[in-house]
Amino acid sequence: MSKQNKQEKQTIWEKSDTNLLESFCADYRSFISRNKTERECVADMTAVLKEQGAKSLADLIESGETLQRGDLVYADMMKKALLIFRIGEKPVTEGMRFLGAHIDSPRMDLKQNPLYENTNLALFETHYYGGIKKYQWVTLPLALHGVIAKKNGEVMNICIGEDPEDPVFGVSDLLIHLAAKQMTKKVSEAVTGENLNVLVGSRPLAGTEEKETVKANILALLAEKYGITEEDFISAEIEVVPAGPARDYGLDRSMIMGYGQDDRVCAYPSFRAILDEGTPQYTCVCLLTDKEEIGSVGATGMHSRFYENTVAELMNVLGCYSELNLRRTLAHTKVLSSDVSAAFDPNYPDVMEKNNAAFFGCGPVFNKYTGSRGKSGSNDANAEYIAWLRACMDDADIRYQTSELGKVDEGGGGTIAYILANLGMEVIDFGVAVLNMHAPWEITSKADIYETYLAYRAFLTRC
Repeated sequence: MSKQNKQEKQTIWEKSDTNLLESFCADYRSFISRNKTERECVADMTAVLKEQGAKSLADLIESGETLQRGDLVYADMMKKALLIFRIGEKPVTEGMRFLGAHIDSPRMDLKQNPLYENTNLALFETHYYGGIKKYQWVTLPLALHGVIAKKNGEVMNICIGEDPEDPVFGVSDLLIHLAAKQMTKKVSEAVTGENLNVLVGSRPLAGTEEKETVKANILALLAEKYGITEEDFISAEIEVVPAGPARDYGLDRSMIMGYGQDDRVCAYPSFRAILDEGTPQYTCVCLLTDKEEIGSVGATGMHSRFYENTVAELMNVLGCYSELNLRRTLAHTKVLSSDVSAAFDPNYPDVMEKNNAAFFGCGPVFNKYTGSRGKSGSNDANAEYIAWLRACMDDADIRYQTSELGKVDEGGGGTIAYILANLGMEVIDFGVAVLNMHAPWEITSKADIYETYLAYRAFLTRC
């Protein structure tokens, strides 16, 4: 019987150290509660790296300092993507062990001119980011996270709605009594993108001659607390996300409910795996990238040259850079694209094929291919690489499963795997199965999270 078929009947809870599992998952739950944007993830992780004595690659380039085996080195791209290296025993030209995850998540972004008043209500206009079911984002308590960059160079951090004393925000919806027409629409049309306007105020500003007194009051509050003007929204990045912390889920506390687990549920174990490693045989890499949810575009997405350029800079510090050496290093590198998979949902069994589905509590998931319409847009991993990974996991007593993203004609999806494969690397998707994927509140299994962390460590140390 195949490994994954055994796991459909037997979960991995019995093999895990309960205390270690709960401790790791508590740290993870805290991480996703306080970091709901890519900028917050990078800032938090960079602070931890500095505490651990990690070295900034930019500082190394400037100082000319050399690196030793076991050293941690990091570089960020525009404070929204992060690349971490752990220097190994072997020359970097023999290849690296690479964990690649993304730290952006579906959400709503404020438009550049967001604030307006209508019938004595002040609202923010938004543009949704990534694949969402728009109807899931109405009537929820929402928070504002992000930055506002002023013309004088000052950057203001914004976080409103997370402290219990903070106000929250939301998108209104029709009352059921007047929703007869709305209820006849397709789910995809019941709430439109232009109707995802966030209600932020209704109190007028006293003693003003402004026509829009509620909007004027909101601007006065923003000026008082942050020193910003309406014009400053032009150079802002403010994300609208679910308000509140991640929580234990279920009477048995076996699961975690939280925002942004796609893909921070793989990003955090990847980060911890390289952080907790000693001196590996092969140089280890953890890449935490941005823009995956909209096609990995832009300077901070996987399609940019950030990764290649940074590896080239690292090799130059190590004294082994040449264009040929860079290409050889990339071609010899083995990668786990650390991204989530869809968990089997007994409420919706028709979209899954059980022999090739991922189940909660049965370990991390290998997706040999993703894509859609006959594997279009997919990285299809080589059989030899999968065999190498099977040996890696079995030797470390890691329980894993294999899966597809639903039945063949039901849909599909993609990750950064194919982009890394374009550089000649061996790549496969490997991560945690998620319920409610892309919803404001996603659900994961604690057993899967901890086993994924152990699997990533086993991969980094595999010779």
